[in-house]
Amino acid sequence: MALVVALILLVVITLVGLAAVRGTIMQQKMASNLFDRQIAFQSAEAAMRAAAALVATNPGIVARNCSAGGVVCLVNPFTDTLPAGSIHTVATGTAAGQFTASAVAQSQPQFVVEDMGNFADPSSSTGFNQSANAKQYQAQGASTTAIFYRITARSGDPATVGDRAVVTLQAMIKQG
Repeated sequence: MALVVALILLVVITLVGLAAVRGTIMQQKMASNLFDRQIAFQSAEAAMRAAAALVATNPGIVARNCSAGGVVCLVNPFTDTLPAGSIHTVATGTAAGQFTASAVAQSQPQFVVEDMGNFADPSSSTGFNQSANAKQYQAQGASTTAIFYRITARSGDPATVGDRAVVTLQAMIKQG
C-alpha cells in the first residue's frame, strides 16, 4: 500500500515539475520575441529619422503624390506595387541619415515617402478666437500652409528577415 502511495506522489511531483519547466520555456520564448520586437522597433525608428532628414534636403525621393487627382494612397504602401526605386533602404554607417542594423535584425530598415499635399500649418496658424480679444478687434485669423509628407518606415524586408519581427511605423512631417 505504501508503495502505491509513493508511486502516485512521484507521478504528481513529476507532473508539477513538467508544468513548471513548460512555464519557464514559455517565458523564455516571450522574452526572446520581445527582444526581437525591440530591435525591429529601433530599426524602424532609424529609418523614420533618416527619411525625415532626406525629405528636408531632397524632396525628389517622393514615391507617390497623393495630393494629385485620382491617386489613391494606401495605408501601408509596402503592400502596394510601387514604381521601381520607391522603397529606399537606409544606408549603412554611423553618419547622419545612416544606420547599421544589428546582426539580430538581419536586414537594413526601409522607408517610403509620399507627398500628402499642401495643408494649413498648425504650428504657425493664428485662427479665429485664438486670442482673448479676437472678436473685439475683428480678427479674421490667418494661416500659413506647408507641404506635408507621409513617411512609412519598416524595420526590414520581410522576405529577408524570415521569422524575425517586422515593425512598421508611419508619421506625417512637414517640409522645412
